[in-house]
Amino acid sequence: MAITTICSSPAHSPTLPAISSLKTHHHIQPHLIVSSSFSTKFGSNFVSNDALVIAAAAQAVALAHAAMQAARDAVLAAAETGDVWSGRESEKGLVRYGSGSGVRRRKRRKGLEGKNGVGSSSSRGSVKSRNLSSIEEAKLCLCIKEGARLEVARTRITKAQGRQPTSKQLAKAIGMERSVDKMLCDGRNSRERISRSYRRLVVSIAKGYQGKGLSFQDLIQEGSIGLLRGVEKFEPERGYRLSTYVYWWIKQAIIKAIANESRIVRLPGHMCRMVARIAEARNLLSKRLGRLPTHDEIAEVLDVHISIVRLVSERNRPPISLDRSITDQGRVTLQEIISGPDETMPEKMVKKQLMKQELEKLLTSLDKREEHVLRLHFGLNGEPPRSCEEIGRILKLSRERIRQINGIALSKLRHTSVVDILELYFV
Repeated sequence: MAITTICSSPAHSPTLPAISSLKTHHHIQPHLIVSSSFSTKFGSNFVSNDALVIAAAAQAVALAHAAMQAARDAVLAAAETGDVWSGRESEKGLVRYGSGSGVRRRKRRKGLEGKNGVGSSSSRGSVKSRNLSSIEEAKLCLCIKEGARLEVARTRITKAQGRQPTSKQLAKAIGMERSVDKMLCDGRNSRERISRSYRRLVVSIAKGYQGKGLSFQDLIQEGSIGLLRGVEKFEPERGYRLSTYVYWWIKQAIIKAIANESRIVRLPGHMCRMVARIAEARNLLSKRLGRLPTHDEIAEVLDVHISIVRLVSERNRPPISLDRSITDQGRVTLQEIISGPDETMPEKMVKKQLMKQELEKLLTSLDKREEHVLRLHFGLNGEPPRSCEEIGRILKLSRERIRQINGIALSKLRHTSVVDILELYFV
């Protein structure tokens, strides 16, 4: 009521001095200036009540300032330790303050994740690949080598036992006392991280081999396989960077894949290299001469014999499908107009059938044992021919006895009239 009375006076109103500082260790002493018209017996009560209210307000402001300062100190401490700052649970001013340090914390946290274990940073597929340091390369290569060693041991045990080994059996096989599950997991994560980090290198090498029989995706896949094979052979203690070492492994894997899988009929490695040399010489001579070069000119440039150039050129021809249509309507295929071997011709098949019938008549002039020996010796039953020793084991006779039976049977057949008929089929 005292404050209401003072403020409601139209002629005289008390003025409050501005609060110069909000620090907690400064005690504010407000001075109330009262007009002479209010020098009554209640004036002292008004002054004392106003002073108490102002002092309480000053203390509240000072406490709020101290709380804000403590919150700022907490933000700085959280930024130093890398704690996560939640701006939704803070005041509006603190959120503005924390937003500036959030970028620094995110960068610091990103660096800490790269320095942590292999599994923590490589398990996220959305993490952007970056260049690896020498220490990171060494750690990842070590994990991959250990994982490859475990996989080899697992394959060997699986072939021996016929089933997948347990973790304890696998650890015992390689001489380890602890479980190998973490090592296998770290090896897989390390391969994924290496593949992501050096994917641009694989792509840049694969681009130079496009249009040689394999798709671009297949080239990248083969290059990634060569990358992991090179990582298993990498030795960081020699002082070289991993990218320098695996470059040749990636290139070699792509070249080998093109040689083995780009053609339906595989060519040997030396012939594939000769194909590339001949193609390069042909392009060079075509630009120089303005026409297609001959085999003699290519052989002279490559300093090889002309027969090698001809052989490689013939082997490098693409195969032609027999189901390929030779007309625009697609009714006639290449298979229908190419003649087959002589055995498939109708007249040849009839002649062969008649000869078999005459041969059966010829064998009926012998006894059963002589006929059986001749059929086994010459393979007349559709089986491969057998020696006298093999026939003797079948008939439980000696080799010499089988030879005698065979000679007697042949001498009988030479004196029959059917032999003259069989001679007509061989003229």
